[in-house]
Amino acid sequence: KVDGKIAGCALCIIVDWDKTLDNHTYKDITKDYTFDSHTSKGDMLYGIDVFIKPEFRGLRLGRRLYDYRKELCETLNLKGIAFGGRIPGYHKYADKLSPKEYIGKVRLKEIMDPVLNFQISNDFHPVRILKNYLEGDSASNEFAVLMEWDNIYYEKPNNDVSVTKTVVRLGLIQWQMRPY
Repeated sequence: KVDGKIAGCALCIIVDWDKTLDNHTYKDITKDYTFDSHTSKGDMLYGIDVFIKPEFRGLRLGRRLYDYRKELCETLNLKGIAFGGRIPGYHKYADKLSPKEYIGKVRLKEIMDPVLNFQISNDFHPVRILKNYLEGDSASNEFAVLMEWDNIYYEKPNNDVSVTKTVVRLGLIQWQMRPY
């Protein structure tokens, strides 16, 4: 909030990353847009959307929201953050470049893509191309880039059962007892 007005928002869910399809769509990851894929027992924070109202842009609020996500990830001891990042400038180059080539040129700063540049500058790295990610996203030709941020403080939970025993039961048998 800025002066009591909502200036922006970051939406995310927690998912079980091992059960997530490598080549998922937005519809898949949100379970048909219901967000029923959220589970408190998951291990990855999945970014759904970040938006800043136009009158509040330029105040670095998007960066702050990304930092809050990272802080949440560390607090909840999650592996990291992932999301399908749009590449809204890709439609201008789709006839000349593959998505892989486009991402390479954006990383080299030969092409300016406002979304992808922002995500890379916030310590996210591209992992793979997602085809048909967001239905109707003509600016990205329905492509997205799976972006990830790794939580270096993540500690794998210890699921070993370790109960302190207070009672010990012994069963003894003496075999072939001999008289003295």
